[in-house]
Amino acid sequence: MSKKPQYDPEEIRFPNQKIEQSPLVSEMQKSYIEYAMSVIVGRALPDVRDGLKPVHRRILYAMYEDGLTFEKAFRKCATAVGDVLGRYHPHGDQSVYDALVRLAQDFSMRYVLVDGHGNFGSIDGDPPAAYRYTEARLSKISEEMLRDIEKDTVDWDPNFDETRKEPRVLPARFPNLLVNGSSGIAVGMATNIPPHNLREVINACICVLDNPEAEIADLMQHVKGPDFPTKGIIMGRSGIRAAYATGRGRVVIRARTEFEEFGKDRTRIVVTEIPYQVNKRLLIKNMAEQVEDKRLEGISDIRDESDRNGMRVVIELKRDANPQVVLNRLFSQTALQSSFAINMLALVDNQSQPKILSLRHIIDEYLRFQEELIVRRTKYDLRKAQERAHLLEGLLIAQDHIDEVIKVIRSSYDSAKQDLMSRFGLDEIQAQAICDMRLIALQGLNREKLETEYKELEEKIAYFEKLLASNEMIRAVLKEELMAIAEKYGDDRKTEIQDVENEIDIEDLIEEEECVFTLTEAGYIKRTPVSEYTAQSKGGMGKKGITTRDEDVVVDVFTASTHDYILFFTDTGKVYRKKGYQIPESGKTAKGTNLINILQIEQGERVQAMIHTRSIEDDGRFLFMVTRNGTVKRLPANTLRNLRNNGIRALRMDEGDELITVRETDGTMRILIATHDGQAVCFDETDVRPMGRDAMGVRGIRLREGDYVVAAARAAEGNTVLSITEKGYGKRTPVEDYRITNRGGLGIKNYMVTDKTGPVVGVKVVDGSEDILLVTQSGIMIRTAVDSIRVAGRATQGVIVMRFKEDGDQVISMALTDKEEAEPVQEDGELSQGEGEVLPAEEPTQDEPEA
Repeated sequence: MSKKPQYDPEEIRFPNQKIEQSPLVSEMQKSYIEYAMSVIVGRALPDVRDGLKPVHRRILYAMYEDGLTFEKAFRKCATAVGDVLGRYHPHGDQSVYDALVRLAQDFSMRYVLVDGHGNFGSIDGDPPAAYRYTEARLSKISEEMLRDIEKDTVDWDPNFDETRKEPRVLPARFPNLLVNGSSGIAVGMATNIPPHNLREVINACICVLDNPEAEIADLMQHVKGPDFPTKGIIMGRSGIRAAYATGRGRVVIRARTEFEEFGKDRTRIVVTEIPYQVNKRLLIKNMAEQVEDKRLEGISDIRDESDRNGMRVVIELKRDANPQVVLNRLFSQTALQSSFAINMLALVDNQSQPKILSLRHIIDEYLRFQEELIVRRTKYDLRKAQERAHLLEGLLIAQDHIDEVIKVIRSSYDSAKQDLMSRFGLDEIQAQAICDMRLIALQGLNREKLETEYKELEEKIAYFEKLLASNEMIRAVLKEELMAIAEKYGDDRKTEIQDVENEIDIEDLIEEEECVFTLTEAGYIKRTPVSEYTAQSKGGMGKKGITTRDEDVVVDVFTASTHDYILFFTDTGKVYRKKGYQIPESGKTAKGTNLINILQIEQGERVQAMIHTRSIEDDGRFLFMVTRNGTVKRLPANTLRNLRNNGIRALRMDEGDELITVRETDGTMRILIATHDGQAVCFDETDVRPMGRDAMGVRGIRLREGDYVVAAARAAEGNTVLSITEKGYGKRTPVEDYRITNRGGLGIKNYMVTDKTGPVVGVKVVDGSEDILLVTQSGIMIRTAVDSIRVAGRATQGVIVMRFKEDGDQVISMALTDKEEAEPVQEDGELSQGEGEVLPAEEPTQDEPEA
């Protein structure tokens, strides 16, 4: 029998409540993204600056707050765990204790950050004792993680209940992300960074400070590879090079073994080191199971003889067994040889963005953070020194008139501070300091000591001001401090790296092929093999070449080899460099990868032009740059030989101008510049003198109001100028029809632009042996033979090259590629390939004279 409700149903109906309707899909998307970013930023991924996840950072800071430093006595781990939970980390106590335990395990951390006392687990997989039994304190090297934190060197955030402040990042006076590594699984991404040798990593940092142009090869002279706390042997260097160059790689780690003779003609294999993160107990169990199942033969006994003096796993072999064959089988069938997949993913831009980082990128981010830290520390020291010097000035005045000062204080009832200020010209801070002093201290003021301290402070203030004004001095201080840490805490490498005969480098593993590189306005880039695009006849409607995001359009497309260098020029005049294979490969309809995951572009910076080159040597080649406002510049290519990951300046521009295109030349070519409204100018490149990277360039073409440059090309004789308009019209015009003029003029007519054709979208100089790729605003791509487009004069409207499936669609980019046999397009009324009606100009037009 049901009971009668003990409440009035009317009380819970809330008749005045307002219910808001929300679409399920958008609400789920929003909630999931918020959850994912919370896990990525607040739990699973380390900060590139201090190499710590939030829980590890909170553990170290809470122990620092409680004074649990390396010279103090141990304290129960329950205390540290409770303080972390109550102050900063409102999660389960077991997760905090597990994180603390890992910081104290010398088989997990290359340099332990917590000094543990008690059972903190073992390499056999034994769990640690409960936190009520174990004790801990900060290790000595943790002092460097927290040094100068009280000097306003880092930003602070409120904790979960806003009763305290916690540091957003620790000062980390050594590169902890590389030194101790990190691993974590977030939502849709994971990180796995191996530990390294402290001395080697600091030497690489100093290498970058001394040589900002240092490349991976230079850094690997110092950082040989990962250095695991469990030692072992890394087989080969190609995986290390791949990881350091791209942020991803795989290294093979092998146990250290030796053969021992025992008994009568018997041999045993002794294992003294095992790969990183391998559980020794499970390893022995797995070997024993394989011996029992006859999958491993020739083994008579397996024993674990490890003790406090070190690891020793003994594998006794049968009398007739071949030791080397058995060992090779152990390597191939057990975890005695295992691989470590490197994925160097960390949070950058003040924990706002997860990014896969190369070795140089991690070092650059760390050094930038440390330089900022030194500046903030110096400003703090300067401020404190100035405040103390100001007080000393008041004390010196008081010492000069000590009897009168005492008399004024004694004769004043409650206005001593005001009387001192009016009598001796002191300010409120100085007068208050004098009033706060005990009488015996005031009478005992020693002028000589005050003057000595004041002089020392003046010298400090002068040094701090000089340091803040000099970036070179800041880098010198950083270098000196890093060297001191390396000297104090550095040790020899534990993990050996063995060269493998006939080892294949990463570039040798990547097949060289021609690919189409596509870039969108929103910054998405992809690499697609040319073979995925088949040619169509002129006038075809194309195939889907890329799926763009809402309101995104393709802005650049070209073909290059996977082994070519791709140079990325941005609207701010900076240039970046990557190998073709470092651009992720995607299918024809994929959106691609955002450039911020590939290049270290700054906030708001946009890639405007891309070119490809096989090598960057001092061979007389130039890069010819053209801006939207008609400015041109000729830059020797070898000035870009050494590029930093964060790019270098290639061109300075006026405000409002932007880079349109870059062309590679040999110093003797003719340059043709074309504009949106159908004008063109053709001149010798020698009319523009070679300039340095910081030069602004000279005028290449004079523009009418509203007109702007859309393209530039190398005008070789015997070729034709291919022009394409927004509405799919195009034509080829002999280069000889464009007379050579001086740069800086209005130029001559290149295209008869009408409402039917639309303005010019791109211009290429072709020889007729190529195919052309056209990309529309909606992402449709067509490939057609260049020689199918009729040759016509300059002042004509051309022929239809591409029709559109959607109304309002338009061509936005064009690129050339090698010719492919065309697929015929069967369409009623369509002209056959290679033929077409040339539309004349609406009225006769004569070449315009040079301005």
